[in-house]
Amino acid sequence: MDTPDLALEPVELLAGGYRLRPPSPREAEDVLAMAQDADIRIWNALTSVTDKETALAWCERWSDWNARASAQWCVLDAAEGRLLGAISLFEIDTQHSAAEIGYRVAPWARGRGVGTAALRAVADWAFGELGLTRLQLLHALGNPASCRVATKAGFVLEGTLRSSYRYGDGELHDEHLHARLASDRLPPAGTGAGSS
Repeated sequence: MDTPDLALEPVELLAGGYRLRPPSPREAEDVLAMAQDADIRIWNALTSVTDKETALAWCERWSDWNARASAQWCVLDAAEGRLLGAISLFEIDTQHSAAEIGYRVAPWARGRGVGTAALRAVADWAFGELGLTRLQLLHALGNPASCRVATKAGFVLEGTLRSSYRYGDGELHDEHLHARLASDRLPPAGTGAGSS
């Protein structure tokens, strides 16, 4: 549950060679292309994005972090400025010192460590700036790339939720629940084979 007294101020973050900042209309074309990717349509749909107009509306809605109730960053190549993915922090609950994180990596950016770098950066920001204790994320078992990202970013696999979420294919899927605590020791950056 979002906490009503929390008003987030949009910020920019750096994550290695990546820059994270709130969405801008400049990303609308790439947001639309990302929304049309088959893997994103199944596992992490941008259901409100169907054409250029709705892509622009998505960028505008999230530019102020959904009225400052939850955070959304576009992940950009720091040198070229091209959209590589998106990551969000939501269900922020200050009473229980917890929040959820979700992410998607554009098809043209997969395998470069974009998701892992962004996830680490946002988690560090949430622990440091918001003072949260626990962050969690869920992904379908049929999405092993997301599992690799979570593990490399220090999110421990805590269990499997059976038939817990209806994904873009219309089917209920089992999900992995991963979490990271502010007190967890992180694996060194770049560990493990293949990055997303």
